[in-house]
Amino acid sequence: MSNDTSDSVLYGNYAFTDSFKSVHYGPGCITSALPKLLATVGAKTALVVTGRSLHTKARTDVVRKVEAVLRSHDAYGGTFWEIGEHTPVANVDAGVRALAAAGADVLVSVGGGSPIDAAKAIIYRHNEQAGLEKTFLPHIAVPTTLSAAEYTAGAGITNEEGHKVAVSAHALAPAGIILDAELTLPTPERLWLSTGIRALDHAVGEPIVPHPVKVLCYAAIAELFTFLPLSRADPTDVAARQRLQVAALMSLWPLKMETYSPLGISHSLGHKLGATYHISHGITSCLTLAPVVTLQVQIASPAHKRDLAAALPHIGIPSTGSVDGDILKLSSEIDRLVDQLGLKTDLAAGGVPRADVPGIAALALGSEENAHFEKVKLLLEGLYPN
Repeated sequence: MSNDTSDSVLYGNYAFTDSFKSVHYGPGCITSALPKLLATVGAKTALVVTGRSLHTKARTDVVRKVEAVLRSHDAYGGTFWEIGEHTPVANVDAGVRALAAAGADVLVSVGGGSPIDAAKAIIYRHNEQAGLEKTFLPHIAVPTTLSAAEYTAGAGITNEEGHKVAVSAHALAPAGIILDAELTLPTPERLWLSTGIRALDHAVGEPIVPHPVKVLCYAAIAELFTFLPLSRADPTDVAARQRLQVAALMSLWPLKMETYSPLGISHSLGHKLGATYHISHGITSCLTLAPVVTLQVQIASPAHKRDLAAALPHIGIPSTGSVDGDILKLSSEIDRLVDQLGLKTDLAAGGVPRADVPGIAALALGSEENAHFEKVKLLLEGLYPN
């Protein structure tokens, strides 16, 4: 019997993020869930934080629905919608000013990862600029994509030089989350499906989460493989969308970590590609997840390799008879799913010059001195058309 204390099946610990109270899920639940969460956090006036496209496009009334619920409970303080993709720091600072002008005591983010991260960053910068301690304003997240930014205690923002940087504190995680699949219906198909691959990236790519959370990741993998194709086949299938939202929750269950993120190389590459070349994070996962899984055959620890191989039965694929074979088969199935969803692309299509590959690899890994630098550089070079 092994006494290996690095085996997370036998040893580990788990704690919720500091601020997390509850998740409400179900089609149409925004009407009842939002007032309950306002009462839970003791808030009176909300500032809605959302993105430009969700706020201004005539074809969607998602933000209007959230505003109406707040107004009906005399809790609406205004809407800040100047949030661009990848959350530029200038937008965040404008949000801090909007927060002060509204006199709000809670933020309600509506949309994908950018407004959700922006709300966390606005709260962080508000405290920083006011010289306050780490007692943060509460935040209620209403996601309309599957990126799962609402389950973390950090925020990725883009600085003036165009680089992704992080702000992080345990208490920055949203206090409440509302998963209302009806609010996702206007989300563009490519964004919806690609952020589903982003959620798959969470579930597959987390190398250091405790075993109870890993089991949830396996369930998320199964649900994502099942319901993403169904959602593409019928974009109006609200039940499939609701299952996908819960799968995104399971892919990145609220977890108190000592560092900003437990995620792996695929996510790190996505952060560097997304901020610099304006590629959405869902699409970066479509590019990098399958080849990064293949790379794990060469570089992963034995425990992480076993975890990856164990995912295969959860998508209905029998074992190949070896751990490495199972990892390679998982990679090929991820690649097949991306293709099935119509999301196959390459770095050339994303406007990434080949000459930039060494720099991207170095940024993702921390430096060219990293032991995996040459392997990751080769991985990136393989993402161009032949």
